[in-house]
Amino acid sequence: MIYIGTCGFAYRDWLGSFYPAGIASAEMLPFYARRFSAVEIDTSYYAVPPARTFASMAARTPGDFRFSVKAPASVTHLQSAALRVHDDARRLVAALAPLRECGKLVCVLAQFPNAFAPSPSNETYLRRVVEAFDGVPVVVEFRRREWQRPQTLALLRDAGAGYCNVDMPPHERLLGPSSDATGAIGYVRFHGRNVHTWWKGTNVTRYDYEYTQAELTQWSDRIAEVEQQAATTLVFFNNHARGQAARNAEALSGILQRRYGDTAPRLLAQPPAHAGAPQQGSFFANDS
Repeated sequence: MIYIGTCGFAYRDWLGSFYPAGIASAEMLPFYARRFSAVEIDTSYYAVPPARTFASMAARTPGDFRFSVKAPASVTHLQSAALRVHDDARRLVAALAPLRECGKLVCVLAQFPNAFAPSPSNETYLRRVVEAFDGVPVVVEFRRREWQRPQTLALLRDAGAGYCNVDMPPHERLLGPSSDATGAIGYVRFHGRNVHTWWKGTNVTRYDYEYTQAELTQWSDRIAEVEQQAATTLVFFNNHARGQAARNAEALSGILQRRYGDTAPRLLAQPPAHAGAPQQGSFFANDS
């Protein structure tokens, strides 16, 4: 099953384009869940939310809605000389209990930084990170091109972790497009192709990019290849500025609907708003 959504959902600059103007913050997730089947929670990268936060998210979404939760930066970006995994990994596992109990949690995404290069010590640390999440499935995202090799896929399979395919700006130091899966969870993240701001931009300008239909159609083949290898495939858009991620996620959903045709209901998870005929006047009527 393929689940499509965005990296994060509570963006104020989505008001008026995706969210109705004046919507309360507490109503954003229920509104989002009427449009998409999954979301990647990124606030956990900055600090571990309390369990009550995830309990609230579970209560405000349909039973078939799915979550991915990003690992804290203290785990992925603050590696100690002793290769000890920060205790925030254990704290996040405990906080995720409400999502796990209702079956809505798919995995934790561990995104390592550009400075994290292949080496024996880093491979050891990666294994320890996977182990630290104590039974919660982990998908790993790399940023350095050197990791994009068969040995990495073998490492992840042996460690019991998934691999995150990415769309990034074309650059010799960044990963290229791929369609790999190393376990039951397939994963794809779209970061945009804004190479001019990638190394010097903010977390908004770095990902400020809107995909064309042609670019998304090229990815539909890769996503289909991932789906054939994995039981669950998550596809998330991180180009969140001005609602671009939401527009592109819906556009990709339409492309895959057409690709799969009659088999789409079996392969593509659909939120309630998409269960029947398209809604006239929908925000998504103008796919780009």
